[in-house]
Amino acid sequence: MKVSDIVSYAFDAIRLRKFRTGLTTLGIVIGIAAIVALLSLGQGFQNVITEQIETGFATNTIIVTTQGFGMGQGGSDIPLFVNDAQRIDDELEDVQISIAIIQKTCILKVGEDTFQVIVSGVDFSKYASVYSTAFIAEEGEIPQNPDDEMVIIGTKISNPGGNGSILSNVNDQIELIWITRSGPTLKNETYTGTVVAVLSEIGGFGMAGPSDTGVYIPLSKAQSLFNTNEADVIIVQLTNSDEATIASVSEAIKNLFNDQVQVISPTAILNTITTTFSTIELFLAGIAGISLLVAGIGIMNIMIVSLMERTREIGILKALGMKNRTVLSIFLSESVIIGLMGTAIGIALGWGLAIGASRVLSGFSGGQEGFGRGQMMTGGLNIAPVMTTSILLSAFAFGLIITVIFALYPAWRASRLKPVEALRSE
Repeated sequence: MKVSDIVSYAFDAIRLRKFRTGLTTLGIVIGIAAIVALLSLGQGFQNVITEQIETGFATNTIIVTTQGFGMGQGGSDIPLFVNDAQRIDDELEDVQISIAIIQKTCILKVGEDTFQVIVSGVDFSKYASVYSTAFIAEEGEIPQNPDDEMVIIGTKISNPGGNGSILSNVNDQIELIWITRSGPTLKNETYTGTVVAVLSEIGGFGMAGPSDTGVYIPLSKAQSLFNTNEADVIIVQLTNSDEATIASVSEAIKNLFNDQVQVISPTAILNTITTTFSTIELFLAGIAGISLLVAGIGIMNIMIVSLMERTREIGILKALGMKNRTVLSIFLSESVIIGLMGTAIGIALGWGLAIGASRVLSGFSGGQEGFGRGQMMTGGLNIAPVMTTSILLSAFAFGLIITVIFALYPAWRASRLKPVEALRSE
């Protein structure tokens, strides 16, 4: 029997049982749709996080701090000082430049509006050199030799709503307020500066790097305003981003400070996040795969029922000379057709669900989350699902393999029916 005849016969058998075939296919559709939706959303989320990390970080830098820096690591009682940056430059190899950063949580006041922001005291020229793709001005310009009254702000400080309603711009005055303590007495300190530049939109996570919600003042001014020479963070730019260089310099810095500092590599963070996302995607695919296994059991059940209904038909075909392998091929062809239809519909449905879910998530996270008086301005993540070739091929392969595996036993039973016993069947 020709292959075309086998496929045609299988199609005819499916058309005669439309409702049952539809229910069988539905199980495959649900399983494949779940896999595609979860994996494409996971891939899209991973891409967004990776892009934002790469934007907010420089991969040839390491971050030195004694505060644990939110990485689940303990801090140290030994402070870093501003001049430790120069010490790192002078004493270590493979170091291009080091930047000390003083950070302070302040209240930003513009007119009647107030917001909580992180103020960073940095050397503008060095900072712009290290973060050459992020610390760039959209309005105004970054001064090479700033005076003490100059301030640089992120785009969300200038345009917090993201709708073109400018709150502060170049040449505007902004007021920074923070609390100091002298014995039992608490008092507000105030600094008024002039905006000289508004940064271009960054969109990345500002782990010591530039941020859309950041406020930047000269390092010398931060030292005098906050009455400190202690640095919260030191950014060390290396001569290259090789893992060996990062590891050797990190170890040298720890030795320089007697293991009293934390050295964080953005590249290591990125690798950890990538590995974590891969594990999560595998876990999600496994959960979605359970529904496919259930669908496979349904296929086996339906095909066994179909075998019982078609026992007499099979007996007639075998009495007319049809071989066992031809009967086996017919039943397997039916399962392959069901698998292909279910997989194709499931991929389309899963992609649609992923797009819909991404729009819902963007609606919840986008806009002005946390925006208001006394709160820090933050932005949301716009997650675009990603359909990769591997996801597409994996979905097709998984759908077909499940249907064929669970159809093997019914097909084998059909092929082993004896013509005489089959013809006796009622």
